[in-house]
Amino acid sequence: MGLHAALDAGPFTSKMSNFPLDRAPFSELTPALRSLLGASASELAFHAGDPVLTPEMEPTQAFLIASGHVEQFNGDEAVAVIGPGEIFGARAVLAARASHRWQALDELHVWAIPRSTLQALVGGHAGFCSWLFGQISRRLVGAAQRDEQREFLSLMMARVQDAYVRKPFYVDAHTPITEVCRLLHDAGATTALVRDGERTGMFTTTDLRDALLRPQAPAQLPVREVAQFELVAVNAGDELYEAMLLMLRHRVHRVVVREGAVIVGVLSQLDLMSFVSNHSHLIAMQVEQAENLADLKAAALQLDGLVELLHSGGVKVPVIAGLVRVLNEQVFKRLWSFVAPPELQANSCLMVMGSEGRGEQILKTDQDNGLLLRDGFEFAGLEAVTQAFNAGLSEFGYPPCPGNIMLTNPLWCSPVQRFRQTIYGWFHDAQPEGPMHLAIFMDAVAVAGDTALLAQARAAVNEFSSGNALFLARFAAATDQFSAPASGWWARLTGRLAKEEPLFDLKKLGTFPIVHGVRALALEQQLDTVSTTERLRALVQRQVLSAEMARDLTEVLHFMMGLKMKNNLRQRQLGQPVTNLVAMADLGVLERDQLREALAVVKQFRQFVALRYHLDAL
Repeated sequence: MGLHAALDAGPFTSKMSNFPLDRAPFSELTPALRSLLGASASELAFHAGDPVLTPEMEPTQAFLIASGHVEQFNGDEAVAVIGPGEIFGARAVLAARASHRWQALDELHVWAIPRSTLQALVGGHAGFCSWLFGQISRRLVGAAQRDEQREFLSLMMARVQDAYVRKPFYVDAHTPITEVCRLLHDAGATTALVRDGERTGMFTTTDLRDALLRPQAPAQLPVREVAQFELVAVNAGDELYEAMLLMLRHRVHRVVVREGAVIVGVLSQLDLMSFVSNHSHLIAMQVEQAENLADLKAAALQLDGLVELLHSGGVKVPVIAGLVRVLNEQVFKRLWSFVAPPELQANSCLMVMGSEGRGEQILKTDQDNGLLLRDGFEFAGLEAVTQAFNAGLSEFGYPPCPGNIMLTNPLWCSPVQRFRQTIYGWFHDAQPEGPMHLAIFMDAVAVAGDTALLAQARAAVNEFSSGNALFLARFAAATDQFSAPASGWWARLTGRLAKEEPLFDLKKLGTFPIVHGVRALALEQQLDTVSTTERLRALVQRQVLSAEMARDLTEVLHFMMGLKMKNNLRQRQLGQPVTNLVAMADLGVLERDQLREALAVVKQFRQFVALRYHLDAL
């Protein structure tokens, strides 16, 4: 129940204008029915979180929304949000029972239509009956589509061994190409595994195409000369989505399937797609096949919808974040291929940073990207290219970075040697923005181009941080940058909510202390890993953190990410800006309990960081 609902306990009379009899379909009613409706409909209002209609209530009236939104639940699952001009509860009234729960999502004003009036309208006017049941029908169709989506999600949670894994077909590495093709034809296969001593390769029709372009005749060309020996593998017991992520990340169409060290088959992208093709169109296919910016934009704009689908299907936050990270990288890389000439692509490294680099961004927030250039390389049209890239991402729904951490900023578009000097300045110039700029760069991952350029710049971080205890303390101090106010969120979470409850910042008070504290420890240990969970695992291996603390921090991070995702999806449904702010009144009792426990872990970790780096002495 929402904040005001807990105080007022139920709907209250609302002062609105008269029932909108001048709007369709009510304007088409007979004068007698219009008079009946105008006289019997009552005006009610509900506060956010108030139950409007539940299976436990007797459905005596339907509701026409004047303003605000109502959320429909099937059990504990939110299945729909409807707004002004729509009727809900009519089906429950006519069936004499409610099978769903309807709850006010924000300040809700409705007209309540009594059962007797609704029955008179349905029985007395065919046009109104058609309109009403058209609305009900659309919702039923939507429910059926959600069932299909859930079926798709259950399939994606299936194991690799549940899909069609083709049995391995082996040939010897010395077999001529023409003989391999004959053997494949006789076996009805399209892929051969190639045994070459201790190593195993793969030969496909793509390799045959490349073989035909060689000057050597196929009959004299051994298959080992054209087979691919850097194979991507999954385990038979892995979840199917992991195989899909590997195909996307490595840009391959087949992976070998193992049980332990033994290859048991080959899973192709075609077979994976056939397993799920009746349930979803994968965005990655559209990205891969995009021929222009318009095609790529159409694919990129579907990403947030995919997040909503995965969330509604109960997919875990780390899985959603991992999938979004891979798809985002594909979008960025494809866009870069459209706007950057080949010469620039070959002599630069496009990188993403911040939460996008760590793989902890789910819905699109601000851009954090940069470009490293090979020393000595100059490109006359660089400014136009960088502007086109950042503008393209904005068109695709990735907002510009408020802090200007983008290619269009010369600070983040630099030759490697100059950028190394910039990093040196972050360590030694005592500029206040130095530590945070370094924090952003520490989360950088290469998306396109020469990854060695990023490795060269990253080496400077390890070089300049070595033995620099004072800077490490300055860097770690940002963990306490966003401390809770004196009154404390703890008291707010354990006590009764105030009427004017301030907003809670899920990033500043939740994820940031974890992310940055772990990042400080990673800088001290000169870790090359980027994601927070990978850094935590490495810190446990080096005995910097206990396994228990790392586990708690991982769980809290994922909880906060999930809470932010849920809040952002809610904001999108209401047409509000997507932010890190959430009102305590919007959280359920269980979520508030979990948040209280999560903040206790955050507090404990901040104390750990403060003691390790003697922050009280700064």
